[in-house]
Amino acid sequence: MFKHFSLVCDMFEKLQSKWKVNGIQLFLILSTFAIGGSLTGMAGRKLIGLMPVEHPIAWFFSYIIIMTLIWPLMVLFVSIPFGQFIFFRGYLLRMASHLRRSNSPIENPHAVNTSEQPYSGTPAAPDHHHHHPILLAVFASGTGSNAEKIMDHFAEHPRIKVALVVSNKPAAGVLEKAAARNVPTLIIEKENFFRGDSYIPFLKEKGIDFIVLAGFLWKIPAALITAFPSHIVNIHPALLPKYGGKGMYGQFVHEAVIIAGEQESGITIHFVDEHYDHGGTIFQATCQLEPGDTAASLAERIHELEHAHYPAIIEQTVLKQVVKH
Repeated sequence: MFKHFSLVCDMFEKLQSKWKVNGIQLFLILSTFAIGGSLTGMAGRKLIGLMPVEHPIAWFFSYIIIMTLIWPLMVLFVSIPFGQFIFFRGYLLRMASHLRRSNSPIENPHAVNTSEQPYSGTPAAPDHHHHHPILLAVFASGTGSNAEKIMDHFAEHPRIKVALVVSNKPAAGVLEKAAARNVPTLIIEKENFFRGDSYIPFLKEKGIDFIVLAGFLWKIPAALITAFPSHIVNIHPALLPKYGGKGMYGQFVHEAVIIAGEQESGITIHFVDEHYDHGGTIFQATCQLEPGDTAASLAERIHELEHAHYPAIIEQTVLKQVVKH
């Protein structure tokens, strides 16, 4: 009995690892599968009963077709009250993608696996001839509202995929948002990031082509900038070159803008170099300051600009830079 219990626990652990979810979410996912399957069976029997099918073989195949068509709808329906709609949407999309690939011509068996190549100091370019996606790593330190918009923007993108979410805080809310979308995560340690290998071998092993900073509070080490030249972008909640530099993030930026009596603020999307908020500007958008503005009220309008523009500018920049290199 203990052996069977151990096997079940091992199976659950493997599912948690495969789907990148915690224990509670795994329970909700399995419950959704179970209830969705039961509803599918009930609905399938009802529908087949309404069809004028009498031959046993025709009945069997009709039942299989009906069940196959109903099951995804039932699972998605049940996933909504269980809070797992995003997971199951991604799960079903991956199933459809696997089916398409299984029916497509066999890829070149001599294609190079970049994860086996020695590290050369620069990220491997994606193989566009074989339609491999451009892989993004999103670095974030907080709740991850920008990271969430980025992941959703590229969820079904034909060429770009968020393949990794990186955080320097084990309790960062962005990790939960990534898990809900089945995006792998990495928690980095300060010593290795700044004085070790900066996780470059790991990023290369995962095939990362481009790095996006979305509220990441650590300065990017020179080794990582060298490994991803012009392939790291950041968003700053002010109109650079004003109100940038060490310690200028979040509410500190908004407070400084208000105290200075500025008439407008905005966002700056820029490439990352070895200095804080210094790399070349890619895009800026502005908003007017209003009488009585506080750091919180200004932050709301800045967040609106970030969410409206950052994913689209990332898309444009990634396609341009990766193809160019």
